[in-house]
Amino acid sequence: MKTLLEMREKLKIFLSKYDIYIYPVLKFIMALVTFLLINGHVGFMKKLDNPGIALVLALLCSFLPVNVTAVFAAILILLHAYALSLEVFAITLVVFAVMFLLFFSTAPKFGYVLILTPLAFVFKIPYFVPLAMGLVSTPVTAIPVACGTVVYFLLHYLGMNTAMLSSAQNSTVTEKITYLLDNVLNNKEMILTVVAFTLTIVIVYMIRRMSVDHAWTIAVVAGAVADAIVLLTGSLILGVSPKLLSVIVGGILSAVLALLLQISIFSLDYSRTEYVQFEDDEYYYYVKAVPKISIAVPQKKVKKINAQKAPQRKVSSGRKKSSASRHQ
Repeated sequence: MKTLLEMREKLKIFLSKYDIYIYPVLKFIMALVTFLLINGHVGFMKKLDNPGIALVLALLCSFLPVNVTAVFAAILILLHAYALSLEVFAITLVVFAVMFLLFFSTAPKFGYVLILTPLAFVFKIPYFVPLAMGLVSTPVTAIPVACGTVVYFLLHYLGMNTAMLSSAQNSTVTEKITYLLDNVLNNKEMILTVVAFTLTIVIVYMIRRMSVDHAWTIAVVAGAVADAIVLLTGSLILGVSPKLLSVIVGGILSAVLALLLQISIFSLDYSRTEYVQFEDDEYYYYVKAVPKISIAVPQKKVKKINAQKAPQRKVSSGRKKSSASRHQ
């Protein structure tokens, strides 16, 4: 615990000193990973499936707002979809248009959530996202989380059904559009995941704002359990093949990461809780005050050693007397 708090304080000091360099580097890494993963999953246009192009786009995004990274990623996906077939491009364009309209009108500050949600799916920790957003933000982040979830399932579906959706197939336009709508927009697993993540964000947010002791820890545990219950129960109801092991292991891992996040950003010392009462002309107030855990980061002290002057040699009294007698 003490080590984590010391690391948190050192990180704050480090970020305050070098934030002008750190944030562009972080945006560059996030953008580069995003573009490379897009090319890896749906690299249908060979001219764009080039690490050099991803590197150049990531360098541009490192100096631009985070939402620009999301827009570049959407354009990259649309170009790959166009290379696959015109029908896929049209459906993807409509999905992105609705998604960005909803996102920019409600939660434009959370572009990083829109980008990190598909990445969390790729790295097998998607359940961490709703827990983290419930802890550090408000329920409005359910919108970018839902949009990011839709993007992941769309890319996953396109990558798994390339042959069926290719323009080289003999299927008619109507058949392709119907197939896309049935398997992308009406994807039961995707809808269930969006519902579960939204409920998790709301539950975690409501519990962590309560005045009970250890509200944040309770919120993380309750959110992880609620997420697992909704996913498993919904799978049985909707006839979706339940991923029992994935949900349980992923939920436990995400809960551990969320608890580490909670310790690093919000630690309270409940042993020193105080209750204060006061009143004015209209109200009587009951206040519960819980102090935050603060720790002093040990500072390195540099001891300066000054060069000492060489002591002057003293002339002995006997020598002084002999010199005096010679003068006489």
